[in-house]
Amino acid sequence: MTAVEPSDVRHIIVDTDTGIDDALALLYLAGRDDAEISAITSVYGNTPVEDAVANIARVLKIAGLEDTLVARGAAGPINGEPRIAGHVHGGDGLGDLYSEKLAPKNLSPLSSAELLVELARSRPGYYDLLPIGPLTNVGLALEIEPELLTLFRSTVIMGGSGPFPPLGTVQMVDANIHNDAEAAARVFAAPRTNLVMVGVNVTAGTIVDEAAVQALHRAGTEWGTFSADILEAYMDFYQFSWGRRVSPAHDGLAAALLVQPEWITSSLSGPVNITTDGFATRAHLLRTHEGLPVSWPVTPAPDTQVVLDVDRQAFLADFVSVLAGLGRA
Repeated sequence: MTAVEPSDVRHIIVDTDTGIDDALALLYLAGRDDAEISAITSVYGNTPVEDAVANIARVLKIAGLEDTLVARGAAGPINGEPRIAGHVHGGDGLGDLYSEKLAPKNLSPLSSAELLVELARSRPGYYDLLPIGPLTNVGLALEIEPELLTLFRSTVIMGGSGPFPPLGTVQMVDANIHNDAEAAARVFAAPRTNLVMVGVNVTAGTIVDEAAVQALHRAGTEWGTFSADILEAYMDFYQFSWGRRVSPAHDGLAAALLVQPEWITSSLSGPVNITTDGFATRAHLLRTHEGLPVSWPVTPAPDTQVVLDVDRQAFLADFVSVLAGLGRA
């Protein structure tokens, strides 16, 4: 394997609600030599924020990165009450598999929003931002520093739903946007260097299957066993969607595309707005499936790169190999 030059390493701040797929994304980044997890900011969503912090500590312990800076973030959205996805991720966010709650060894005195601003201002253009939970922390940070996203090298969001789907198509829930529409609207309207949206339009079809989980079990490593165990809990939920014990690699895919953007095989750029039909709230590129403009006035926003398709085979092979503790595929 070719050695990675220091100049090629991405220095990543992960903003996470640390459910099962978030934990896997963190471990995946920890296992890549072209990624450094510089800090982790927590937020509610898949689990209450206190459990999100504890789950970060657990992943960092497994990865041998316990000195990583961690911050406690928002416990609920900017407006309204939090929605917690305990039915998907378990009451503690990791499938209720662990009785002991861990605490980070390097917990910042700053809130998640404050830490995002401090780090971005300290080294403009140095860090990449990876929000893989509700966008509340980033929305609050924009109140402090309206130019926040221009201070990051890039921002890659796991959330959104791509352009509008073909007629009659039912989409997966766009949970990270639905959980805080106000914060999401602030983010997609903000000035930025480079903003990439990895939405459920691509993550829903990026599937970790039964064979992958068995490969993780067979690896016989701490990383592989942890990954397989929490994936089994994730599949307890998703089996009722597809009749098989499989699950989407939502946050892992977004993490991978940050460090390996060549796995994006198709994308479009344009303004993204927050939409609602009274039931679901989504972030959509304002184009129909056929590429036509939508039939209502668009709220002006800078262009976002919206991912439409990816090299799933390359990603999934690498994802499973790294999570197994075997290194890059």
